[in-house]
Amino acid sequence: MAELTVEETAPAALAPLDVAALKPDFPVLNQEVHGRRLVYLDSAASSQHPRAVLEAMDRYYETTHANVHRGVYALAEEADRLYEDARRSVGRFIGAPDPTTEVIFTKNATESVNLVAASWGRKHLHEGDVVLLTEMEHHANLVPWLMLAEEQGVELRWLGVGDDYRLDLAELEELVTGVKLVACSAMSNVLGTITPFAEIAAVAHRAGALVLADGAQSVPHLPTDVQAMGCDFLVFSGHKMLGPTGIGVLWARRELLEEMPPFLGGGGMIRDVRRDGFTTNELPWKFEAGTPPIAEAVGLGAAVRYLEAIGMDRVRAHEVELTAYAQGALAGRFGEKVTIFGPEGTDGRGGVLSLAFGDVHPHDLAQVLDQSGVCVRAGHHCAKPLMRRLGVNATARASLYLYNDEEDVDALVDALAEADTLFG
Repeated sequence: MAELTVEETAPAALAPLDVAALKPDFPVLNQEVHGRRLVYLDSAASSQHPRAVLEAMDRYYETTHANVHRGVYALAEEADRLYEDARRSVGRFIGAPDPTTEVIFTKNATESVNLVAASWGRKHLHEGDVVLLTEMEHHANLVPWLMLAEEQGVELRWLGVGDDYRLDLAELEELVTGVKLVACSAMSNVLGTITPFAEIAAVAHRAGALVLADGAQSVPHLPTDVQAMGCDFLVFSGHKMLGPTGIGVLWARRELLEEMPPFLGGGGMIRDVRRDGFTTNELPWKFEAGTPPIAEAVGLGAAVRYLEAIGMDRVRAHEVELTAYAQGALAGRFGEKVTIFGPEGTDGRGGVLSLAFGDVHPHDLAQVLDQSGVCVRAGHHCAKPLMRRLGVNATARASLYLYNDEEDVDALVDALAEADTLFG
């Protein structure tokens, strides 16, 4: 797919995706595994990269590599420009009011949550203060708060998951009373559930709490506007949205970042260092100690432009249609033998299909599917509290993205049928 501008694609924003035309953009998909066409259904773990991302990173290394915010020679200044252009692109993509100061580059969403917990949390949360979490959180949005609870005596409360695989908001008003922070996934990496985040944020704000959104699953698949969401912090990872590994994002309101102490210390995050202390740099570099992931930022910027050229409304519409097809195909072929852990239908859910297939262990199932070239994830998906809530140790998870189509779903169903025959 030739690189297009947002303006060039805007008139056809809701035109169906031509997946057959998109797939050649992704080199890894153009191969066979075990003599079968590769069918990649693990984008919830890590998405694949279009050529535009790979070429942008190669071009940076081949023509522009220099450390940023250090040199005054032409090569270094061009590296500065590319790095900061990527920041502005990411900020625009999520509707940040001030991308140049509010977008912080980290190495992944996990580090972004840890930054908030270590910086804002250690300053503002003390013994007896309360953080509200949910049962569907990824470990990345659980363990940092468990660590803070152990370290500083912070109380943790939990918003439960109902039998419909959605958050149970019946007791939200009561649970949020006295809470200082609500940390909540915008989309579950296990259930595909899209949380009513703006509603939760409004209730939290009325109670005087700040709100952190884990957007690792939502930002790659849904149009994102931090102001419409009502979040105070948003975290996400580049590698789940067509970008490279090793780069993540923390967005936060500027006034919060201004008063937060630095997370890591070293070069780049200082304005002055003396024998008796130091003064921090201005935003956003206050939180970007050391040499940052420059090439990765360039790649993420290219990924954002690729997604913008397609249009996130179109990405969402495609995934809704494909999820409905997958649900129907699985139920029609296997009936009650297959259980899909997640909301029925496509309203308020993404293209994540966590499966139990009869009494076949998810790891065995994933290995058999691999023999058919079908890649799914098996395990607890870094969400053990949710697994316990579901009453299972693991699931086999197929997750859809813009480069998947009905043929990929059919390949999954056929591979499951082969597994059914094998396991009897």
